[in-house]
Amino acid sequence: MRIYVTSVLVDDQAKALDFYTSILGFQKKHDIPLGAHRWLTVVPAEAPEGTELLLEPSAHPAANPYREALFADGVPAASFQVDDLAAEHQRLEARGVRFAVPPVDAGNVRMAILDDTCGNLIQLIEMVAP
Repeated sequence: MRIYVTSVLVDDQAKALDFYTSILGFQKKHDIPLGAHRWLTVVPAEAPEGTELLLEPSAHPAANPYREALFADGVPAASFQVDDLAAEHQRLEARGVRFAVPPVDAGNVRMAILDDTCGNLIQLIEMVAP
């Protein structure tokens, strides 16, 4: 068993696609119209057959209160691993990304939390040697 797809709830799929591809560097995998919304997934450019991230519309009545509570409490909706957090932080800040938490040591990881502009906080993790 393995994870095929996971999702983040987004308030605007087009805006999310732009952020996750143009800013973060993922690539679009699927874009299938489904009524008012789309089955819209992205994957890492270096792993196009890997786990897909679904940019899920936050249309369900429970979605926005849930996202707003997580955001207000500083809880990330997803966590992505990077090889060099300092370099990613610098690259993303230069592209205008707002960080709620700048890079910080946290045990065996360095982590930072960014605002995806679509209603979510996203955690970036760099594994460090114990």
